[in-house]
Amino acid sequence: MPLLFLILASLLAAPAAAQQPYSPERLTDADYAQAESFLRSHTTDLVFGASVDANWLPDGRFWYRSDTPAGTEFVIVDPTERTRTRIFDHPRLAAALSAAADTVYEPSDLPIRNIELLDNDRTVSFQVGNGRYHCDLDAYICAPSPPVRAAPDRSVVVSPDGRLGAFTRGNNLWVRNLETGVETQLTTDGEENFGYATNNAGWTRSDRPVMLWSPDSRSIATFQHDSRGVGMMYLVSTNVGHPELEAWQYPMPGDSVVFRLHRVVIHLGDGGAPRAVRLQMPPDYQRSTVCDHIVCGGGWADIAWTPDASQLVFASVSRGHDTVTLRVADPETGEVRDVYQETEDTFFNLNYRDSNWRVLAETNEFIWFSQRDNWGHLYLYDLETGELKRQITQGDWNVLEILRVDPDDRTITFIGNEREPGDPYFEYLYRVSIDGGEPTLLTPDSATHRISLSPDGEYFVDTYSTPTTPPVSVVRNSDGDEVLALETADISRLVASGWQPPIPFSVKARDGETDLYGLMFRPTDFDPSLKYPIINHIYPGPQGGSVGSRSFVPSRGDAQALAELGFIVVELDALGSGPKRSKWFQEFYYGEMGDNGLPDQIAGMRQLAERYPWIDLERAGIYGHSGGGFASTGAILRYPDFFKVAVSQAGNHENRNYEDDWGEQWQGLLEVNPDGSTNYDAAANWQYAENLEGNLLLAHGTTDSNVPPSNTLLVVDALIAANKDFDLIMFPNRSHGFGGSDYMTRRRWDYFVEHLLGAEPPEEYEFSGR
Repeated sequence: MPLLFLILASLLAAPAAAQQPYSPERLTDADYAQAESFLRSHTTDLVFGASVDANWLPDGRFWYRSDTPAGTEFVIVDPTERTRTRIFDHPRLAAALSAAADTVYEPSDLPIRNIELLDNDRTVSFQVGNGRYHCDLDAYICAPSPPVRAAPDRSVVVSPDGRLGAFTRGNNLWVRNLETGVETQLTTDGEENFGYATNNAGWTRSDRPVMLWSPDSRSIATFQHDSRGVGMMYLVSTNVGHPELEAWQYPMPGDSVVFRLHRVVIHLGDGGAPRAVRLQMPPDYQRSTVCDHIVCGGGWADIAWTPDASQLVFASVSRGHDTVTLRVADPETGEVRDVYQETEDTFFNLNYRDSNWRVLAETNEFIWFSQRDNWGHLYLYDLETGELKRQITQGDWNVLEILRVDPDDRTITFIGNEREPGDPYFEYLYRVSIDGGEPTLLTPDSATHRISLSPDGEYFVDTYSTPTTPPVSVVRNSDGDEVLALETADISRLVASGWQPPIPFSVKARDGETDLYGLMFRPTDFDPSLKYPIINHIYPGPQGGSVGSRSFVPSRGDAQALAELGFIVVELDALGSGPKRSKWFQEFYYGEMGDNGLPDQIAGMRQLAERYPWIDLERAGIYGHSGGGFASTGAILRYPDFFKVAVSQAGNHENRNYEDDWGEQWQGLLEVNPDGSTNYDAAANWQYAENLEGNLLLAHGTTDSNVPPSNTLLVVDALIAANKDFDLIMFPNRSHGFGGSDYMTRRRWDYFVEHLLGAEPPEEYEFSGR
């Protein structure tokens, strides 16, 4: 959009005179209200048509909700006919539904979901609340549908044929016939700390069983979750009277015993007793190639049935994440054979959003992902022998996520990055032949592309945007040709509110050679004659980065809001963040987690200050949450001459007090030296407490089951021992996600305003509550 380019050009205009420090005596409620107006709660409703959540129908069409300035409309798209129309007449349907439900519904705000089209589109069925309605679109008469069985809750996993729901009870696995309600117990030998399908990673837990139905709905792949002997985690409530104790197994790095999985297949049988077949192998460590759990993206990672349910294929990951073994099991006998194994010097990483391996049962092959040549690429192997047939993709770029494998056409459709010129973090859609050849780019626009493929792969919805340009959604065919425009986001109200886009920038890493990329935020009333304090909003690697999505987002946390109070705010993806750059990039400080990319953050901030004289490097602050809390405290303790103020929330300051999976993947297995020191010591923030010179605000929830509060209290204890002044907020009965709460946001703003800007904040500012 030309308007955005004009805004960016004005933002980067060079100052005409020497800078004076921006240092007001006080800020007012009005200043904070102006800052608050840039938070997500205020900006989201000012953007229309920003996304298309395609609900694909069996006939190849799809419907979606479109948010417009006039309200919500429901649209149906036929890619073959290249049509985009409203599903129904909104005023007539609102009147008919209001009459049927004896309430009043507005045409622009119909609360309907789960739409089905029947009778050649002459009838629409949808859900409103817990009820369902059928509406005749000729006469526009609505009536309640006959009662249907309630959808199972999240603790039930429904079979592919929709008849059965599996759930856990009393450490055993059960199924319920969803039509009759009859329940059948599948296992009987589950016991405490050795239950079936248990969903516990220590740092996260769920009642939803971890299991995978076979395609024919006749068998279940799962495991007995062995937590016997695993160390305990304890949290207590804050209340009047006796506190409540929360206790559960939570393994940590170096523990002699961590979670193990005893794999098993349960056959439901045809009316007979269920039969369990144990896989003939030692128990696996609870590890995946994707995340810090075996449940990633809503499903059990690293496991697949062949289409005829004759084989179960899965990946076993070593405790230190350095070795991955692909295995094939016979679900009838339990026999297991190792097909392929790969080992890395550091960590093995198959992930971006999902496991990037697939089985081609028809040809007895499998597709494997590896970073063996420093980039993430796909390889074709023989499933019987484990021998390499060919490398499918290659070059200085990455395959990020396989979206579809077509065994008939022998093609792979996938998300990739770094292959096109421009921002290396932009994501594109490609298709490549399994049998060789260069990938075909299916999404030409230089942007991040969010894709929704049709079930048959003939069409896809492409929503593309950048941090500075709003989304455009189109339908493309399987060759990447645009066949229909859907939405172009309307941000006119957002711009009218005073919003401005972030400023993309690039700097060199600590090595003076590697390009790093980030975003910068400035006050909307920016004065180039002034010199503003700079604040670094950090989230370190290796599994993520500070900037996050390269899509359009009207509010990125409180970065612009904080800038509005008189700061330059920067977010930079340093060396060691990933996995969207090279393997070398992501593993840069493997085994030295205390690095946190901080030397690159400092190098980048110095370069920006040399580039823009309105940055006051003598007033540098930093803040972050979780891993960002770990990094921000590390910043002010390790680099006290540079960082003057830090706000640190829920930090994993001592990774021996954090979950085993995360620490052992990125820091390595715990090693104890003859003198009692370990390879984890140097990363622990409390070791550097005596270095504190500036102002440090620590915050943690007292019932944080992800990063236990002892992480922050160890730093507190060390600061007290070193006789250092600091500030602390403990949030009673709060878990991990308090960082965006009104109170924490206000205290974070107050802290930077007082200690970095040198101004008096308004007293106990109250957010509007939008």
